[in-house]
Formats: sequence, C-alpha cells, structure tokens
Amino acid sequence: MSLLSELTTMFEDLGIPVETGVFSGKPPEMYAVFTPLSDTFESFADNVPNNEIQEVRISLFNKGNYIKTKNSIIRTLLTSEITITERRYIGYETDTGFHHYLVDCSKCYEIQDLETEI
Repeated sequence: MSLLSELTTMFEDLGIPVETGVFSGKPPEMYAVFTPLSDTFESFADNVPNNEIQEVRISLFNKGNYIKTKNSIIRTLLTSEITITERRYIGYETDTGFHHYLVDCSKCYEIQDLETEI
C-alpha cells in the first residue's frame, strides 16, 4: 500500500473528487489534487533500510466554505495514523472562485520483501 492509494480511498469515502491534470469541462465545486513530495528511507545503521517515508501534498480547492471540509480531512488523516507536517491557507483565487488550502502529510511504511517468485 502507498500513501497515494490510502489518500485516494480516504477521499472517495469522504465524497471529495480527486483530480489530476487539466479539466476538459467545468470543474466541480470542490476537489483535491495530490502531489507526491518525497519517498525516503528512514535512517538505518546496517545499510539495509526497513522503512520508507512517503510524503504527499493535498491541495484542496473549494468554492464554498472550505473550513468544514478541511476539518473533516484533518480528523480523517489523524485517525488513519497519517502524520500532518503542514497546513496552510494559500488564498482565494479570484479568477476561479476557489479557496485553496493545502495539507502536507507523511506516513512510514515497512519495506516489503522484494524477492520475486520463480
């Protein structure tokens, strides 16, 4: 499992569409964009990493009251044991009418055995 797949499932359960790229039609009144930030190995002493830390930026775009949605996302992330590293209101985009809010998050995953079956 990856952080991106966890977030996608989480946002589907919250009823928030996840978009990537350019809209061909009219965008929804609210949506999120996920941007992977980094995949790093946790510190290790024996040259064999056991964990990988994945970081993703969630950009929330909402034409209505974004605060209720933001709070719902924050509660869901915290109950899913996903670490929130930053939260920030970016601003109101006058040309599109969207409020833009971002949440950076990370999660540590154990590295699976990479042997292949023959």
